[in-house]
Amino acid sequence: MDHKEPGKAKKGLSRIIFSRTGFILLLILIQLGIFVITTNLLQNYAMFIHGTMTVLSVIVVIYIINSEDNPAFKMTWMLCIVGLPAVGTLFYIYVKTQGGVRWMGKRLATLRIETDSYMLQDMDVVDALRASKPANANLAYYLSHHLGFPVYRNTEITYFPLGEDKFRAMIPELEKARKYIFMEYFIVEKGYMWDSILKVLTRKAREGVEVRFMYDGTCAISMLPYDYPSELESRGIRCKMMNPIKPFLSTVQNNRDHRKICVIDGKVGFTGGINLGDEYINRKERFGHWKDTAVMLKGDAVQSLTMMFLQLWNIDEKRPERYQRYLTPRKDGLRRELGYVLPYGDSPFDNENVGEEVYFHILNHAKKYVHIMTPYLILDSEMISALTRTAKSGIEVIIIMPHIPDKWYAFALAKTYYRELIRAGVQIYEYTPGFVHAKVFVSDDDTATVGTINLDYRSLYLHFECGVFIYNNSVIDKIERDFQQTLAKCHKISLLDVRKRTMLTKLAGQVLRLFAPLM
Repeated sequence: MDHKEPGKAKKGLSRIIFSRTGFILLLILIQLGIFVITTNLLQNYAMFIHGTMTVLSVIVVIYIINSEDNPAFKMTWMLCIVGLPAVGTLFYIYVKTQGGVRWMGKRLATLRIETDSYMLQDMDVVDALRASKPANANLAYYLSHHLGFPVYRNTEITYFPLGEDKFRAMIPELEKARKYIFMEYFIVEKGYMWDSILKVLTRKAREGVEVRFMYDGTCAISMLPYDYPSELESRGIRCKMMNPIKPFLSTVQNNRDHRKICVIDGKVGFTGGINLGDEYINRKERFGHWKDTAVMLKGDAVQSLTMMFLQLWNIDEKRPERYQRYLTPRKDGLRRELGYVLPYGDSPFDNENVGEEVYFHILNHAKKYVHIMTPYLILDSEMISALTRTAKSGIEVIIIMPHIPDKWYAFALAKTYYRELIRAGVQIYEYTPGFVHAKVFVSDDDTATVGTINLDYRSLYLHFECGVFIYNNSVIDKIERDFQQTLAKCHKISLLDVRKRTMLTKLAGQVLRLFAPLM
């Protein structure tokens, strides 16, 4: 294990506290404190204010019950309102009336319209898919016609069972870039992996290759300086920090960019769970051995990754994007052995739970097995029903979880689902060498998805995410083989193991489950 010295840990904490990020977090906490204190004072100021708040609370609860939100989110909000009527009610109203959220939703809708003509579905592909597996054709219709994510053929896929495998393949592909490189990642941390990539990006930018790099704003909390985009700009790399942390309360800051996308010349695309940090390639040990996965696409389907990147990049751009410059050159002929490839994205602003729908689809149409790798297990009632119903139907459902977690509270919460799932026939294994960060579903030797989407509320409902749905491609054999090889290193969780949990772990998990939608 990688144990930090106490002095270094204190220095790191002091650096965060006395940095610009620490100042921003302090301002947010002050605003939250003022909000709570003010609402409590108003609540106790006079009877008529208390009565008004009571009436308002009832109205808000009625509104919540009749809203289209996920039932788990409804329950959490109502619990907050019942427990703290004034604070909970006013905070809910504040959250639902924020202009920033509405603006971002409208802006993304506009950008989707701009890119629609570059994301048209070839109906011959859908017809061929329908002849092979009608259920998958229905999924393709939903994703293409309602969300703008076409299904493609003529796309080669390489599967990487570890982060170091992806890293070794990624560097040579970046070196081949002649026109452009687009990169979008959730975590970027200085170290061997990022320094190696940055050297290539800097050199390519000097050679005249257009390089755009985008990362999530949470990196500025402890991993990168707040002005890091300026440093990359000085190297010739166009850079953006997506949704930077700002000193005011806003639910927009809850919608993180959790995607991992790399596109090179429109010919090669990468996605999966692997961020740009040394633990992801097992060069730095944090939670034992780090098990992660990714895929590389070569061919027609890369265009969807390109457009996903450009949509988010252009949220705050005033100049129109020249999308035609970045189109993927289509391959001639038809390679039937490559099957069907469908890259998809998920946004918290389109009222569609795309990642969850893909997972539901695989569970609901499996005939023999569904094998899953996920780092987190924080489930709503619909996902619990889908998993248990599939297992009760005689279909083998196996979930591989970490044995060494990165977040103790998320692990304690995950364990509260074990008993219900195991009793229904779902098999749960923990990866004893360390931490599983992979997000993989594979089913029936013909269907799989690899991407960034965890089995938790944040990935399924709150974050920007992406993945690749694969059908009838030989890479599925490699994904299933990797699952079995990983399974051989796991410990199967029994009901006896569940009962052996400490009282503290049980209590913590049960309390945390009340706030699961916020985790």
